[in-house]
Amino acid sequence: DLRFSRVQFTPDLMPQDITGTTILSSDEEQGERSFRFREGPIFANLLLADEINRTPPKTQAALLEAMEEGQVSVMGQRHSLPDPFFVMATQNPLELEGTYPLPITQLDRFTFQVALDYPQAHEELDVVSMTTSHLQGPLDPVIPRAWVTEALNEVQQIVIPDHLLERATRIVRATRPGEDDAPEIATELLSHGAGPRGVQAVLTTSRACAALDGRDTVSDDDLNTVLFPAIRHRLGLSVHAEAEGLSPDEVLFKILSAIGDRVEESTSSTNSEVGNIRRWLGQLAETTPLFRKKS
Repeated sequence: DLRFSRVQFTPDLMPQDITGTTILSSDEEQGERSFRFREGPIFANLLLADEINRTPPKTQAALLEAMEEGQVSVMGQRHSLPDPFFVMATQNPLELEGTYPLPITQLDRFTFQVALDYPQAHEELDVVSMTTSHLQGPLDPVIPRAWVTEALNEVQQIVIPDHLLERATRIVRATRPGEDDAPEIATELLSHGAGPRGVQAVLTTSRACAALDGRDTVSDDDLNTVLFPAIRHRLGLSVHAEAEGLSPDEVLFKILSAIGDRVEESTSSTNSEVGNIRRWLGQLAETTPLFRKKS
């Protein structure tokens, strides 16, 4: 029963169209006027920012405070957002005309960047079957908000072994050109690497991966599963890498090989990521009772 909100990002969208605005309201009975804050669509548990790169940077920046601090500031007043608060954003990678690339600081606030390709044949058949069939009526919530909050708290209890803390930190530091821990190929192929949020994203999502598998300890496989989607959007390709037509995933794989970290190349593939998402959703449906409080 989480509150969902969708915003279609367009070139004329203003920051207050997202965060909300302060309006002057009048009380006819009392004969008084006062300013009242009217919440924008960002006041939801799950916000879908559709085609986020179609709006200017000033409007994109309206999400920065919300994503980092869970609040928005309007006319000097701070307003807390609902808990939990998630932001999902879409971009069309094929159509670049009339778009504004997201600034590095905003990209860094997204936990994952997931690449979606065309669906498999049986998946497309399922989509067509559902969208062309008769309506089945309203959908009822299956997970109360309290369960979601409890699940998020439970995930924080998942143990991360010291060697995985060190491994995640070593990998992220290896993406920073000029660092002592970075291989020469990182300096050659990257203009900038992932920051501390990159390490945090890898480790927190590794915990979630372990929880969905019903385990209380993070494994190397968990880290491998989330590594590429958690890091790729934090890497800036150099002119040399762009000239060679390399993707962030390919550069990251080269860096991993250079530091002697073994990760299967298929881990970074689109089909693998989509399969992982589908698997996680299925496991969530099966393991939700594990997050209930035991009586």
